[in-house]
Amino acid sequence: MKSEFAGPLESIGCCCHRIPKSYKAGMRVDGHIYANDKLLEAIRKDQAPDQVANVAMLPGIQVASIAMPDIHWGYGFCIGGVCATDPEEGGVISPGGVGYDINCGVRFIKTNLYLDDVKHHMKELVKALFYTVPSGAGRTGRYKFDATETRRLMGEGPRFVIDRGLGVARDLDHTEANGRIDDADPHQVSDHAVKRGAEQCGTLGSGNHFLEVQVVDSVFDADVAKVFGLELNQVCVMIHSGSRGLGYQVCDDSLAAFRNCPTKYGFELPDRQLACAPVDSPEGRKYIAAMRAAANYGFCNRQLLMQQAREVFAGVFGRSWEDLGMEQLYDVAHNIAKLEEHTVDGKKKKVWVHRKGATRAFPAGHPEVPEKYRAVGQPVIIPGDMGRASWVLVGSQGAMEKTFGTTCHGAGRAMSRTAALKDGAGRKIDRELEHRGVIAMASSRNGLAEEQPKAYKNVDDVVDVVHEADLSRRVARMRPLGVIKG
Repeated sequence: MKSEFAGPLESIGCCCHRIPKSYKAGMRVDGHIYANDKLLEAIRKDQAPDQVANVAMLPGIQVASIAMPDIHWGYGFCIGGVCATDPEEGGVISPGGVGYDINCGVRFIKTNLYLDDVKHHMKELVKALFYTVPSGAGRTGRYKFDATETRRLMGEGPRFVIDRGLGVARDLDHTEANGRIDDADPHQVSDHAVKRGAEQCGTLGSGNHFLEVQVVDSVFDADVAKVFGLELNQVCVMIHSGSRGLGYQVCDDSLAAFRNCPTKYGFELPDRQLACAPVDSPEGRKYIAAMRAAANYGFCNRQLLMQQAREVFAGVFGRSWEDLGMEQLYDVAHNIAKLEEHTVDGKKKKVWVHRKGATRAFPAGHPEVPEKYRAVGQPVIIPGDMGRASWVLVGSQGAMEKTFGTTCHGAGRAMSRTAALKDGAGRKIDRELEHRGVIAMASSRNGLAEEQPKAYKNVDDVVDVVHEADLSRRVARMRPLGVIKG
């Protein structure tokens, strides 16, 4: 565990605390951490706030280095870290500000089933999901693509598999960027990365990735919930996964290429894990093109995971997935960097927004919000731990004014994986979850111990902060019924 953060955290408004740029030599802007008093106590227990201060030293950074209430220690950037850089002011792109799992994100699927329809089928349903949807480290799946097909997939995103009958066109309407980020260049992705991804599309992976059956247990905004098609006791499915070994390799390749960039381009960094390059440099352009390609792969991975879940539900309930109303509410990334227009000091600018364990939260009227939701705002999907709850929120104008249109991405770890494993020794986590009314299956006992509810902050506390700070607003809360994990 990292030592406790001893630096200043000054309250500057509703649930926002500042690390002044005077804290460390080299900080170009302040750090802003969103938290309430309860979460702030936990946040001080390691050095993640120091990572917020380090990010504030990046060339071209705008306004502040920002962290969400689910902040915890990460590679270079903290998990929950956000920053925007301006390429017109020497702004950089940093793989550490995206993360190893490029386009790790969440997809949320509605059904027309209710709790009474499924409660006596949960063991059968979870078992069928576990044996159908591949999960676990290094696991391959039923979908195989050769190198040419994998590169096409990275260029086209989910459209590539939808055209092969694995989904429907309307799925794209409710996917961030319609599932395809422009100007991706799959040929900037190494052969090794392509090889790693060729047999992993449509697999969950390990760690905190999951597929969870949930029930809506509370509705907080009935008007928005109606637009989203959510109601009390409705059964839904949440999928959390990313770009698997392909995205990991793209990040690894890029970090190696960026190693000498600070010296080459004449800037100093406080941490080599913050390796970065000017956006308009050859290294920067190559990473951006490859990162976008890996992001498209991530969207496609979740498309195939959803389609497998649809098939399982159809088999268990004896009706087609269309009959079961298994429509996608939304799919959103929370490990990505995107060029977006934001207002900075009263002036509109195109900036590179890095979101590392942070979710886009665009408000009503924003042109990138799907037409169906544009009158209320973008759906924001926030997974919690497998024993308590997850949330659907809606984007708000406050996020555009304070955090470059960004909110939290989950509960955030309260214990390291090592500590969680030690704590779980000798316990039967699956039995404990069953006592809570959750059926859980995982490919390893360690997987459940590492991801036990105690290992995470209470997601309700995190959501309280982003709601109070007007970074996103509560719409509906879901509790877990069954989960599969790696």
